[in-house]
Amino acid sequence: MKIYIDYDDCLCETARAFTGIAERLFGKKVPYEEVQFFNLQDSFKLTDDEYKQLMIEGHLPEVLLSFEETPGASKVINEWIDKGYEVDIITGRPYSSYEISRIWLDKHGLDRVRLLCLNKYGRDGLFKTSDFNLELNDFYKMKFDYAIEDSPLAFKFFDHMPELKVLIYDRPWNRECKLPNSNYFRCPDWEYIRGKVI
Repeated sequence: MKIYIDYDDCLCETARAFTGIAERLFGKKVPYEEVQFFNLQDSFKLTDDEYKQLMIEGHLPEVLLSFEETPGASKVINEWIDKGYEVDIITGRPYSSYEISRIWLDKHGLDRVRLLCLNKYGRDGLFKTSDFNLELNDFYKMKFDYAIEDSPLAFKFFDHMPELKVLIYDRPWNRECKLPNSNYFRCPDWEYIRGKVI
């Protein structure tokens, strides 16, 4: 059994943290439940310069380390690993955040999972080559049985795996999206996800 898990807003409460950053930096008070778009520039109504500043601030090591774990994530993932399942955390974070992201995983008991940085949205310059960064053509050679994802923008990356079961972690920005097919399931929490992986 091979399982893909997205990092932000599946493992940790990234958007909740970013609502606080946007308020602190720009006075933008957007309650978490009103974060309507995966693109935070649109959700917070930021200029290009403000969005850049938000992303820089949000990727500072001390900020990334402060993100709260999504309840139940590490418990369920470790149960899967104990059963012999192969779990990959595949993130759209820039490769420059790999080391601090790895530290966060280790601190939350996820030291046995592999972390890969995938240039999902064309935002990563990939300044260095390693076994831990991927371009889309690398990802398209991979196969998984299940994927846990929150972003509707990522659904297109699964088209090469027609049998894949996609478990969508319920978030405000994905509630209105149309699910591509019957292999997509909306999941309210990690207990529900656990029950879907068989």
